Amino acid sequence: MFRKTYGDLKPPERLLLGAGPSNIDPRVVKALTLPIVEHLDPYFMEVMNETVDLLRYAFKTANRLTLPISGSGSAGMESAVCSIIEKGDEAVVCINGFFGERISEMVQRCGGKSIEVRAEWGKIVEKDLVEKALADSNAKAVFIVHAETSTGILQPLKEISKITHEYDALLIVDAVTSLGGCELNVDDWGIDVCFSASQKCLSCPPGLAPITANEKAMNAINNRKSKVQSWYLDLSTIQTYWSENNRVYHHTAPILLIYALREGLRILYEEGLEKRWARHRENIQMLVEGLEDIGLEIYSDKAHICPSIVAVKVPESVRDEEVRRILREEYNITISGGLGALKGKIWRIGLMGINSNRKNIVLALEALKNALKKEGYVKSN
Repeated sequence: MFRKTYGDLKPPERLLLGAGPSNIDPRVVKALTLPIVEHLDPYFMEVMNETVDLLRYAFKTANRLTLPISGSGSAGMESAVCSIIEKGDEAVVCINGFFGERISEMVQRCGGKSIEVRAEWGKIVEKDLVEKALADSNAKAVFIVHAETSTGILQPLKEISKITHEYDALLIVDAVTSLGGCELNVDDWGIDVCFSASQKCLSCPPGLAPITANEKAMNAINNRKSKVQSWYLDLSTIQTYWSENNRVYHHTAPILLIYALREGLRILYEEGLEKRWARHRENIQMLVEGLEDIGLEIYSDKAHICPSIVAVKVPESVRDEEVRRILREEYNITISGGLGALKGKIWRIGLMGINSNRKNIVLALEALKNALKKEGYVKSN
């Protein structure tokens, strides 16, 4: 009987300059090869404690509940939504891109009423619109995306936080693309729940969703009328596994991914948050200037460009997928196309974590110029 053979894995070495994941830091790769121990081993307990300490540094918070959820960034999003929202709850959901839409869908699946505050994709959500939605509702929470990966917009949060708390609602922030690359201060900005992902500015593999929640948020979760609809993503039970004292088994953690996250966070700690933020700001500005020199137009509001990702319009005479194919197959560079309504209309170029450096900017710009030339693109005057 014929028996099929399977060869060794030989993935190409791509420079990942898209919307994520980013390339993994070599030190993080090394951490993934370390000996595995049991998920309740005393050594792993200490690794867990250090990971929590480093996450508090990254989020700029003293929150007791700070931990990585075993799952992607969307697991962090769903944990935040389903832990807070129960049937009949109203929630203001700010939508100016693809991921705001996803939050709204999750709110509705939890039986909540999503009060959508919409802004044009590529623009920020104005605080006045949020205030009107709060005034006209009995919203339990306001959900907002800090760095909208689909459009490259960085949303100001301080004024919206102030308005949210004036109406005694919780502020819940998606920081999937901003944690570790963009200025973020959970405590000082009054963010009640904030979630992120491991694979973007932290330069770790996908599979973990850092999250933090303050006491006000935890009081809301612990005093729900009904149980959280998801057993696995219920923050009130996940916290028992990550509690330094009286730790209770919840699930088998992805031990090697926790090693990796701990190392990625240690690298962040050694560089320093403020230096990391400045590096991302400076490099995205250099990229923006280079794209404009080629003659390309930035899609999003330039006053609010995200330091970790930029969206640029695809010229009318150019085939989106063909340019990305050339970059991928001839230069081993990956950039991302548009999502949803922006499919085929924009490219998203990310400079995240280890990938945010000048060498990568020069490589990307030269490769993009050559790919555009093959498509017959001519810079307009």
